[in-house]
Amino acid sequence: MADRKLPEGPGKEAQVYPLDGQPKPFKPPRITRPPSPAQPERGVKADPAVPPVSPKPPAQKPPAPKPADKVLGRAGGRLQEGIRLFRMKRYDMALKELVQVDGVGVSPEENAELAYYLGLCHTKLEHYEEALLYLDQVISAGQNVLRSYQCRMTLAYIYVITRKTKMAEFELGRLQKSGFESVQLYTTLAYASWVQRNVKQAVEYYERALDMDGNNTTAMNGLGFILVETNEDLIRGLRLCRRAVDRKPQNVAYLDSLGWAYFKNGEVLESRSWLRRAIDLAPKEKEIQDHWRIVTGEEPPRGR
Repeated sequence: MADRKLPEGPGKEAQVYPLDGQPKPFKPPRITRPPSPAQPERGVKADPAVPPVSPKPPAQKPPAPKPADKVLGRAGGRLQEGIRLFRMKRYDMALKELVQVDGVGVSPEENAELAYYLGLCHTKLEHYEEALLYLDQVISAGQNVLRSYQCRMTLAYIYVITRKTKMAEFELGRLQKSGFESVQLYTTLAYASWVQRNVKQAVEYYERALDMDGNNTTAMNGLGFILVETNEDLIRGLRLCRRAVDRKPQNVAYLDSLGWAYFKNGEVLESRSWLRRAIDLAPKEKEIQDHWRIVTGEEPPRGR
């Protein structure tokens, strides 16, 4: 029998939210210019003032900033602007700002911050190869433990999306061994198991996620979809999908799952209604189109 492509299920956006946690606002380190000859270096105690024996010419004004100072200030400004745009979800514009940050004179802390946001931007824009490079830099720097955890979660997410599930499990396993445990960890493990057709393991991971947070919509939707797709528990699967949509009614993946759950429960009219909402929001999403064709026997309508 031909190897049937496993449905992606709740949709990759619904599976894991690696970038949800808002990092603390970035405060660039204070930049000090080289002291002028008339000024002592910071941290060095100056000699007590001694009255001059003979008159001296008046002190000259400090020299104008050197080009390097301007570059450094501009780099810090671009970095902060890129972070601001990222938080506004304007990822294309954020990336354009961040890639223009010049490395000349940038501190190690700023470099780590730059790599972090470049990794996140590339992930959001689905430039996965570039994202992996920058996320690895953040992990290797090891300057922030929680941020390293987040980057490992994002790496695992990318590996799942690109179907490198063994590598995803490796990253997630390292997190588990380090004592890190979260709903996000279990929902990502669940999806990795689902992609590998290990349905039992996927269900167990989603159940563990719901044990930790009974209101987590990612786990609700993921488990609900699997229960109806495998005919394991059609009623419970429908209820879980319904709860996920009640909490996030504009989530396309959840709408698609709910429409599919109604179809699996034999309620075609309800199924059609929810799938139509999903198509209106994401007319080019292939899985939603496939579900629509199965449910209605028609070609998908164009989104409004």
